[in-house]
Amino acid sequence: MTFSSLLDKSAAARLAGLLDSAMDGIISVDEDQRIVLFNRAARKMFGWTAEEIQGQPLDMLIPQRYRSGHGQQVRRFGATGTTSRRMGDNTVLYAVRKNGEEFPIDASISQLHGPEGKLFTVILRDVTERVRAREELASFASESTAVREQEKSRIARELHDELAQSLTALKMDTIWLRDQARSDPQAQAKLAQMLVLLDGAVASVRRIAADLRPLVLDDLGLVAAIEWAVQNFTQRTGVPCALDIDESLELDEPFATGVFRMVQESLANVGKHAKARSARVEVHRSGHDVVLSVQDDGVGFRVGEPRKPQSLGLVGLRERAQLLRGEVRVESSPGAGTRIEARIPIAGPVA
Repeated sequence: MTFSSLLDKSAAARLAGLLDSAMDGIISVDEDQRIVLFNRAARKMFGWTAEEIQGQPLDMLIPQRYRSGHGQQVRRFGATGTTSRRMGDNTVLYAVRKNGEEFPIDASISQLHGPEGKLFTVILRDVTERVRAREELASFASESTAVREQEKSRIARELHDELAQSLTALKMDTIWLRDQARSDPQAQAKLAQMLVLLDGAVASVRRIAADLRPLVLDDLGLVAAIEWAVQNFTQRTGVPCALDIDESLELDEPFATGVFRMVQESLANVGKHAKARSARVEVHRSGHDVVLSVQDDGVGFRVGEPRKPQSLGLVGLRERAQLLRGEVRVESSPGAGTRIEARIPIAGPVA
């Protein structure tokens, strides 16, 4: 079957001219997924001539690792009866040129029933420059995040090692003064108030330093830092939190900081919004990924509905995951609690 056999010759000629003027690549295949139309933009994009590509399987335009899955997806689409849809479910797809070079594409697919069978048409666009720009932006954001974390670490150490120690020394001097002024009740009372204020100041400095960046993350590693975050969450909120973590888990930067911050921010969301009676944190490796989940039995919400207080926290989690080439999935419903799962690949390079 040829494309022109589905139309009269005059209409086919007009259509061919129209398709060749399109800026996007347009490819039509029959039910056997053999190419029956390949417009000028597609020829330029892939490097094949119309004569070379006519009647060839669509698979020759798809990287080897995606071929089996792609054929199944087209067949499933044909069975649905849907007229058209975007391909890839918001993920970047890849095609392969005649010279073997792979490149990213955006694509949509439609189907048409003709007298000689079903015809599938794919409209695609080379998005190499867009993907490159997005990767450069992600690289800049990742570098900016690393610089922020380094600055937080420096400030946290200065607060802990200098300001907290100075306050502790001041407290010791105040205790000495109190002991020397035993005969003056007014001085005793004033010095007692000063000691209370100094104790509060020391505690505040240590809390602020830990919030900026817990030194345990740099000194003892990710597992100890997550254990600290869970204990700190329970102390602050009174909500018991179970922890299931791979004790042998060791990650290099930026993965260690990224995973820790996602656990910390997820627990902060639970404390602020969930009204939970209990929570659970799990962190483990799964193949080449690190999978972390934070679950609570709180009020929950309808995923997708605008919720200003919580949506900002979820946006931050997704941004952190994207910087590490990962993804975040949220499961929740009113009255049934919330489960946040992040999957971070740790085998490949990170911008």
